[in-house]
Amino acid sequence: MAEHGQQRVPRDMPDGAGLVLHDPYLAPFADDLRARYARLRMLEEEIDEKEGGLERFSRGYEHFGFVRCEQGGRSGIRYTEWAPGAQDAALFGDFNGWSRDTHRMERREFGRWSIFVPDLEDGTPAIPHCSKLKISLYTGSEWVDRLPPWVRRVVQERDNPVFDSVMWMPSEQYEWQHPHLIASPPPDGAAATPPESLRVYEAHVGMASEELRVASYREFADNVIPYVADLGYDTIQLMGIMEHAYYASFGYQITSFFAATSRCGTPEDLKYLVDTAHARGIRVLLDLVHSHASKNVLDGLNMFDGTDHCYFHGGERGSHPVWDSRLFNYGHWEVLRFLLSNLRWWIEEYHFDGFRFDGVTSMLYVHHGIGTGFERGYEEYFGATVDHAAVTYLTLANHMLHTLYPGVVTVAEDVSGMPGLCRPVSEGGFGFDFRLGMGIPDMWVELLKGVRDEEWDMGRIVHTLTNRRHLERTIAYVESHDQALVGDKTAAFWLMDKAMYTDMSVLAPLSPAVDRGVALHKMMRLLTCALGGEGYLTFMGNEFGHPEWIDFPRAGNGDSFQYARRQWSLARDPLLRYRHMGEFERRMMHLEHRFGWLAAPQAFVGLKHEHDKVVTFERGNLVWAFNFHPERSYTDYAVGCERPGKYTVVLSSDVSECGGHGRVCEGGEYFSRPQPMHAREHHFLVYLPSRCALVFALDD
Repeated sequence: MAEHGQQRVPRDMPDGAGLVLHDPYLAPFADDLRARYARLRMLEEEIDEKEGGLERFSRGYEHFGFVRCEQGGRSGIRYTEWAPGAQDAALFGDFNGWSRDTHRMERREFGRWSIFVPDLEDGTPAIPHCSKLKISLYTGSEWVDRLPPWVRRVVQERDNPVFDSVMWMPSEQYEWQHPHLIASPPPDGAAATPPESLRVYEAHVGMASEELRVASYREFADNVIPYVADLGYDTIQLMGIMEHAYYASFGYQITSFFAATSRCGTPEDLKYLVDTAHARGIRVLLDLVHSHASKNVLDGLNMFDGTDHCYFHGGERGSHPVWDSRLFNYGHWEVLRFLLSNLRWWIEEYHFDGFRFDGVTSMLYVHHGIGTGFERGYEEYFGATVDHAAVTYLTLANHMLHTLYPGVVTVAEDVSGMPGLCRPVSEGGFGFDFRLGMGIPDMWVELLKGVRDEEWDMGRIVHTLTNRRHLERTIAYVESHDQALVGDKTAAFWLMDKAMYTDMSVLAPLSPAVDRGVALHKMMRLLTCALGGEGYLTFMGNEFGHPEWIDFPRAGNGDSFQYARRQWSLARDPLLRYRHMGEFERRMMHLEHRFGWLAAPQAFVGLKHEHDKVVTFERGNLVWAFNFHPERSYTDYAVGCERPGKYTVVLSSDVSECGGHGRVCEGGEYFSRPQPMHAREHHFLVYLPSRCALVFALDD
């Protein structure tokens, strides 16, 4: 484990209302911002006083759960749990013949229970590695058996839907071969900071095989990570890692928060996956679910000590009305310890480089974002509808992470547009590094579902892509896993539908449906990546137009894996057109790596021509031209540019290698003219074919 000195919020910070300086419309809510910041400072001061600081407080995994230690001169395993509602407790399992009588636990202060199990006389652990065990709690009327909340591994037998907890203390620890990216100082010796931009490959390990089964961590490491590196992505975001009893939940109904899902292998296998990514310089983010928990009782946190309010709010407030899950009480001391320690655990134990916080909107508001479109104004972000304890937790979590791990990355999934989500804590912000641009995929799906190509509104498309909060970094995407869940379709499937089954062979004539679909698939993704934010994301397989939808094995589909896999062979087959979309994605990502436009300021959009269906703009020292018109190609079309000189085509969506018609090839040269055009000082004339995107670089 890494060593950290005691860290805390600096006391010379301003009062937490600095957001007003960037957004004057927040001025009426300056007192709310100050109160929010004051709650954070008060909580940290209380943690300093009672726990010896946030750094120590957030290492609960060194004290709770199963920990090797010495007691009374003997080595052994100490087991500690928080169960304030229980009246008695016992540890039992394979090691004691499942007897509740031999290992009764001692009640400590603050609702804690503890027991020390010394090693055997020969020095071997009395609780063997991989043996099953549970905690049994007496509620006053009955004994109830539960899985330990801090347990590090749980497994599911083939014929038993309920998970079992197992002791996981291997005699040999995994030996890391490559540096932890966020723990490694930059080559130039400067202080580590979060990246200015991200190219995110969202992935699910279990569905990463083409076969009808659950894929393993090692298969993903050996087969998928090299592919992702070749594509040019610099970040992998892993879904479904935190253990979840119901596979079809996509990993969002967590039952064991400190356990990596055993479906895909051992903890050491997951470490190998992360290590393999780091070997290629790829950071790995965990899709983190702290917004809710599974309502499972036998193998989850629900009703752990016999009450409904141990880790969660009691009564109606403790249940999500849509997700059918339990909601944490972020104002409770031990819940804070549990969740903050969970963040530290995934970084320290598994070397994750950051987190995508799922369901942030649900956390921020007592109404969980249900029944509101957040269209009435800033007053919706303050006042009685806000869950202040959850706000304080999210802010404290970000502050802790960025203080202890300066290079860590945190991403917020929030649809509400909460101001300051990605601004520093000292300004009254939440401290996230990026937020997801969730309105962007909604726009594309709406267009694909019901708007004719001739009626696509260039102004609306550009506005949606560029309409983000000033100084708050956004990750843009055409589609994530959400857009492909059962009941919906991938973008490629919306574009080409049944033609994806019949018309994708290069040996057959190019059908109008596939011609249109491949062209727009490339253009939508390039425009989103160019205009939409400071990060870009795709879900695994969608880069090459993976057909159909995602549907995990469940009773409703006969427990089929048919739609819970990735058909990688489609992209590798030289006789199928899927490879054209994949090749364009690769070129796009490598071009971004070369020019770094995601880290550049927002684009200057010079033209949004509704009749021509043309958009042109400048960003990252590049000039971009998009012609969305389904039929019209333009000769000598004027494209404005700020700097004079020779412009070369560095990316064309129309090259034959990417499924185009070869009308404009990469490497073509164009010379600027001194006449102003589209609010720029110069312009050059280009041939701009229909349904084509071109990117130009100035020869310096």
